[in-house]
Amino acid sequence: MIVAFSVAPSGAPADAEARLPADGSVSAAVAEAVRVVRASGLPHRTSSMFTEIEGEWDEVFDVVKRATEAVAPFGSRVSLVLKADIRPGFAGELDGKLDRLERAIGAPSA
Repeated sequence: MIVAFSVAPSGAPADAEARLPADGSVSAAVAEAVRVVRASGLPHRTSSMFTEIEGEWDEVFDVVKRATEAVAPFGSRVSLVLKADIRPGFAGELDGKLDRLERAIGAPSA
C-alpha cells in the first residue's frame, strides 16, 4: 500500500520551548515527522504538501502514528490528513505509478 499523509500541529503547546514561530511556520514540527519516516527504512517521498510511504498495512500505519506523535509536542492539537492506495500484490508503486503516467503522457492520443 501507499499512504500519502500530511501532519501539522496547531494551538499552543504545553511546553513553551516548543512554541511555533510567530510566522506560523510548522517546518520544525514537520521535520520531526519526516525524520521518523526516513528512519523507518520504508520507501518514501516527501513533497511540499505530503509525504508518501509504501509498505505493508501495519508497518506503514505504525510509521504514520509515530510521525504524528513526533509532531504532538509542537501544539495542543495535531491535524492528520491521510489518503491510502491499497493494492495487494503490488510493490514499488511509488515509482511504478509515475512511470506509467509518464508513458501515458508520452503516448499519442487515440
